[in-house]
Amino acid sequence: MGLHSIAVVLQDPVAVFEFGVLAEVFGVDRTDDGVPPFDFRVCTERPGVPLRADGGTTLVAELGLEAAADADLVAIPASSAAFAPSDAVRQVVRDAVDRGAWVLSVCSGAFTLGAAGVLDGRECTTHWRHSEELAASYPLARVNPDVLYAHDGTVITSAGTAAGVDACLHLVRAEHGGSVANRIARRMVVSPHRDGGQRQFIDRPVPVTEADSLGPVLEWMLEHLDEPHTVDQLARRSSMSGRTFARRFVSETGTTPHQWITDQRVLRARELLEETDLSVDQVARDVGFGSAALLRHHFAQCTGLTPTVFRTRHRSPA
Repeated sequence: MGLHSIAVVLQDPVAVFEFGVLAEVFGVDRTDDGVPPFDFRVCTERPGVPLRADGGTTLVAELGLEAAADADLVAIPASSAAFAPSDAVRQVVRDAVDRGAWVLSVCSGAFTLGAAGVLDGRECTTHWRHSEELAASYPLARVNPDVLYAHDGTVITSAGTAAGVDACLHLVRAEHGGSVANRIARRMVVSPHRDGGQRQFIDRPVPVTEADSLGPVLEWMLEHLDEPHTVDQLARRSSMSGRTFARRFVSETGTTPHQWITDQRVLRARELLEETDLSVDQVARDVGFGSAALLRHHFAQCTGLTPTVFRTRHRSPA
């Protein structure tokens, strides 16, 4: 369908951060950086009426729900009202799915999607604190409490706060390619890609000290994607035992060393396929998979497409 017009549906009260995620990704003009313009619309059931927001503030949306009728994306940020949305808001979500538009929720916004019936039979997620309630409220939904975001058909649901950024960038990447998503991420000073399957709740989300962080070894791995890596070699580089390194890696990144490097190699392969004329064999060698067959295997697992089909769909214009 494409991604050019975005309608954010606000419900009273508004969770400012989750609304801000959508406004920052889609509502800021970054055409000077080569990002295509987005028609960003903020709408609500009662336009012009102040909506309560965090910290004693209010927001006013000037557009009614009809502004979402032809939007390419209908986005639902978190709100305590999301748990029991109005019939009108539910209908907006259903209509969007029926016409093939994208629907994306941030945090508890997933409950509005559930109330609209669009999560039935779909994999979905929400903030880990609400996942059991979501599963109990909508037993036909396939709730995954661990992931950062879930993408099933044209419906994307994300976990709390920052995971909404990941979900939005994932959608931009799917529709406009990696280079556009990377430009937005660079301006926002966030990671351009965290895979949706990464765990949303990890043991140590923030390292205690800089010395404890695996940042330096992660940077080194990114600079040497074309080289083979083993846990023992990486552990020695980090001055740890293999067992300690593996445990620390999962606790700080939410995934295993093998899966992390595989995801980064696929991400780099996507960029090369979009932005260069390198053959699939050369891309495979450059990112460390070694053979086109191995690249095709991991690439299809991560994207659902072969490298050749992905390049055809997402090739950046000269």
